[in-house]
Amino acid sequence: MARVVMQAVVSVDGFIARPDDSVGPLFDWYSNGDTDVVARPSDWHFSVTAASADYLQPFWDAVDVTVIGRHLFDTTNGWDGRTAAGDQLVVVTHRPLPPEWLAAHPEAPFHVAGSVEEGIGRARELAGDDGLVCVTAGDIGGQAFTAGLVDEVAMDVAPVVLGEGVRFFGDHAGTVLLGDADRIVQGDRVLHLHYTVRR
Repeated sequence: MARVVMQAVVSVDGFIARPDDSVGPLFDWYSNGDTDVVARPSDWHFSVTAASADYLQPFWDAVDVTVIGRHLFDTTNGWDGRTAAGDQLVVVTHRPLPPEWLAAHPEAPFHVAGSVEEGIGRARELAGDDGLVCVTAGDIGGQAFTAGLVDEVAMDVAPVVLGEGVRFFGDHAGTVLLGDADRIVQGDRVLHLHYTVRR
């Protein structure tokens, strides 16, 4: 069965965005190096340090399907029909995608699911047995985490305290044990951490 990793850039105090969805200095490290990394198939280019590139590029290349919520879809305008990582994208939403957006992006490899459980299940099917599904942190990721559908947690910790905003784990409450960090990579103005969820 495909693995599911919950991932985002996060502040030291656990927020992935401000209350108005802006990211402030969280993403500064995406442009503070001299090594190019490319998120495919969107073809977005970033200039990070070599250490961050050695961590990021293999991760992005390994993602088969991304799962996002409707709020992120609306905030980014569905990235204009391109997936941020992976060949397919699943939007968890209770409303149909806007007809004008669908008309403008008829080839977009986007799928719709009515619940987190359905969305993760669909993404796992699309990714295949040995695939990797990336669910964005925040509300949808937190729901997946609470439902026990997340196998791994990947955090790119930026050295900033936002004080308030969108929590990495959404509304999750309760104790869940993670294994010791199996990846710890020090970048410039970012610390990359990877954990496996204990079962």
